Amino acid sequence: MSGPGAGFEYPTKEVSWLKRDVLLFANSIGCTVDELHFLYELHPDFAVFPTYPIILPFKYTSQEVIDFYAAQKATPIPGVPKFDYTRVVDGQRLITFLKPFPTTSEGRTFELKSKVLGVYDKGKAGTVVETQQEIVEKGTGEVYTRAVGSGFFVGQGGWGGPKGPATKNYPPPEGKKPDASVSHQLTAESALLYRLNGDYNPLHATPEPGKQMGFGGTIMHGLGSWNFAAHGLLKAIGGSDPKNIKEFQARFASPVKPGDKLITDIWRTGQKEGEWEEIRFVTRVDGGKVCLSNGRALMKPVAGKSKL
Repeated sequence: MSGPGAGFEYPTKEVSWLKRDVLLFANSIGCTVDELHFLYELHPDFAVFPTYPIILPFKYTSQEVIDFYAAQKATPIPGVPKFDYTRVVDGQRLITFLKPFPTTSEGRTFELKSKVLGVYDKGKAGTVVETQQEIVEKGTGEVYTRAVGSGFFVGQGGWGGPKGPATKNYPPPEGKKPDASVSHQLTAESALLYRLNGDYNPLHATPEPGKQMGFGGTIMHGLGSWNFAAHGLLKAIGGSDPKNIKEFQARFASPVKPGDKLITDIWRTGQKEGEWEEIRFVTRVDGGKVCLSNGRALMKPVAGKSKL
């Protein structure tokens, strides 16, 4: 890591969650009654949907509504301009699952450890801030999940920083039909439900911020669409078993509006990393643009579960 801001470590923050939090999350990303182990706390196989930890950097320990802008502005990155967090959208997210996540943090202490990997000046379009975030159990030091993500600060570039490296692309296999396609119908209230997980950015609740940023009004959380796709993959390819996914990533290509229908096309590549097969996917708005590109997961496909 080199360049302005690279290597800066944010103050360690405690994070916590209850069974009720993971039940809400599973409901908000589209888990269904045939996946009761994600939706019912007394199920013998009750489990956290694997991508739940992605919400903890927004929620921390709170069970109450958070002032999103105040929380995001708490710690400026040294060596770079102060950015306006009222005009930031997700760029890309990758999460690696290292240990099964407990259904509650009660009785244990978990921490979020975050550091800046790079701050990249994209000129007039804006600035990208890439960070790594780990959920760590304080008593043992064990890392449960590691996420690498980027935030894109709209129209906040041109300050003379490095342009940054090119990102690796994972396009769908050429000329191959999808092995599975899944859909998720959003409602006008989808973002209002998803935000209750802890991501209270006003951009996803009221039209004014989205109009100022050129989106025309309220848009879905990028991580909402990202989690809808993760659910579709795990159900279609992994038999809804959280042990069957090791890694999940996607790039946020275009905004999604509440009420849109999302379609995710999924390809098995046959390429292996040890016991894990590389899966690629693309999510698009029905009748519209691709909203998640560069989709890639490492999974253990389950026979007979390749289609919904």
